[in-house]
Amino acid sequence: MDHAEVLLIGGRAGVGKTTVGWEVSARLRAAAVAHAVIDGDFMGQVHPAPDGDPHRAAIGERNLTAVWGNYAELGYRRLVYTNTVSVLEEATGMFRRAMGDAVRIVRVLLTATDETVERRLTGRELGSELEQELRNSARKARLLDERAPAGTLRVVTDGRTVTDIAAEALAATGWAPAGVSRR
Repeated sequence: MDHAEVLLIGGRAGVGKTTVGWEVSARLRAAAVAHAVIDGDFMGQVHPAPDGDPHRAAIGERNLTAVWGNYAELGYRRLVYTNTVSVLEEATGMFRRAMGDAVRIVRVLLTATDETVERRLTGRELGSELEQELRNSARKARLLDERAPAGTLRVVTDGRTVTDIAAEALAATGWAPAGVSRR
């Protein structure tokens, strides 16, 4: 493989992006498929944001470029990348700049109802940011629903196991034989 490929797993807070990303990785490991995993939510976590960038996009892209460069130098060509808005068309440029113009991009948008997300976030957010996280999650759900580009695979996560969701996301890549599961 001479070009890079990236599986973008996006979706609102509480939809299961990180969990699904790790399960996709587990399936790829079981199939002996070389890959890297990056949780994009951590690529721009600084305060205050550099140069007044409210979305931390610039530092996030710099970090992605540096980390991917290290992986690529070691021969990796496949990346599983989780981040809320990574599936949006405007993110395409970031991945092309970081991974090369020939990068193949597979977009998977995870979805869940407000009730499911509230239950998940209530169990996860133990600090002072639960209410803000719930509001932001609902806002991002609308944004993603409206702006996810054509060809984005939408995967409902309500009432499903992470293994089923990951299998559906991984199938969109063609990276592993059908039916690969964790052993």
